[in-house]
Amino acid sequence: MVDLDALSRNHLEAARRDERGRSAELVVHDGELRQSVIALVRGACLSAHNSPPAASIQVLSGRLRVELDGEVQGEVGAGELWALTHERHAVLALEDTAFLLTTVTGVDQRSYA
Repeated sequence: MVDLDALSRNHLEAARRDERGRSAELVVHDGELRQSVIALVRGACLSAHNSPPAASIQVLSGRLRVELDGEVQGEVGAGELWALTHERHAVLALEDTAFLLTTVTGVDQRSYA
């Protein structure tokens, strides 16, 4: 069993010490399913990247913004779940944030750009 609250706290502490302001850990790897806890300090971002065939973000604490080509797609806060589109996107922490990223990879479908 994974304690998401404890992982969130630990990774936020690690992100605060990291020069890039982030910390992450893969917590579930089952076939095509991947789930990672990711922590970003306020202002840190995951720059634009391709989307896998399916992905979602569940914010565990804090608040973040999902951007497409520099435009705001949406903001997600603690307790909210966001299904990512199949477009290249970036993620920006609006405050110190921990989230669970769920992805499906390795299926017979290309990643969307």
